[in-house]
Amino acid sequence: MVLFDPDFLIWIQRGNPKALKRITRTDSSAISVQTYLEFMHYARNKSQQRIIRDFFYEVGIPILPFTPNIGHRAMAYVDTYALSFGLRAGDAIIAATAVENNLMLTPGNAKHFQHILGIAVQGVPGLKTQLLSTDDDISPPTAWRRD
Repeated sequence: MVLFDPDFLIWIQRGNPKALKRITRTDSSAISVQTYLEFMHYARNKSQQRIIRDFFYEVGIPILPFTPNIGHRAMAYVDTYALSFGLRAGDAIIAATAVENNLMLTPGNAKHFQHILGIAVQGVPGLKTQLLSTDDDISPPTAWRRD
């Protein structure tokens, strides 16, 4: 099973073909409740919130909840990596969710997680540095459109 982080899903939302290919070829995937909360937090209105909820439901991506072990591990990650490598709280929670559930993490930017011991990270080649050109189709997947 693969855990996707918010940056990866943003690439999908922007229509990045590499990210779309990865998520459609992954048989079993999930997101952390942290990822869900970040997406809902940045929605500008109820319609966008509905689109986000519908997307996760239609694609069938389960949302993994916080557990005490995830909380404790995330605290340890922040204690260990926040000052030395700039690890943010949200990334610590996502990393802890991956490790506690024994999942491969597929982030939008693997550099956010490279210093964390014990985490399995599967980057998407070229994704973290690839910028969308004006020739790229940036229309979001149908489930994300506001029609």
